Amino acid sequence: MQLHNLKPAEGSVKKTKRIGRGEGSGHGGTATRGNKGAQSNTGYKRKIGHEGGQMPIQRRMPKRGFKNINRIDYKVFNLGQLDFLIEKYNITEFTPDNLYINGLINRTDLVKILGNGELKAKITFKVNAASEKAKQAIEAAGGTLEII
Repeated sequence: MQLHNLKPAEGSVKKTKRIGRGEGSGHGGTATRGNKGAQSNTGYKRKIGHEGGQMPIQRRMPKRGFKNINRIDYKVFNLGQLDFLIEKYNITEFTPDNLYINGLINRTDLVKILGNGELKAKITFKVNAASEKAKQAIEAAGGTLEII
């Protein structure tokens, strides 16, 4: 075998269908587009979601409620979870950077502390938000809270 006599495997290469090149080709006349209708004409481009006159699915489905564009989504941590997380990951300062390094949140997540449960550890918090109950519990445990 040499470079000048290399060939693809038998049946692996097919000739392209040349449409609209005369009746002798078998694909002349309407050029495989059928007779009449929007799809048969030149310049036709299918619209997204078009179902040939049938009511499209995005219009058949009911819409409910709305999405508030001003909503702020926080990653929530309750006081009851914090002792376990501090012990497991050896966290000395509860900040978004430390949580991201330990794989608990994503880079852009905002962190909020809620007051469900009890906190025993004395630790510094630098978070985006905290509830009033959580603030009181952190200060009662001897920790500090800074809203960033």
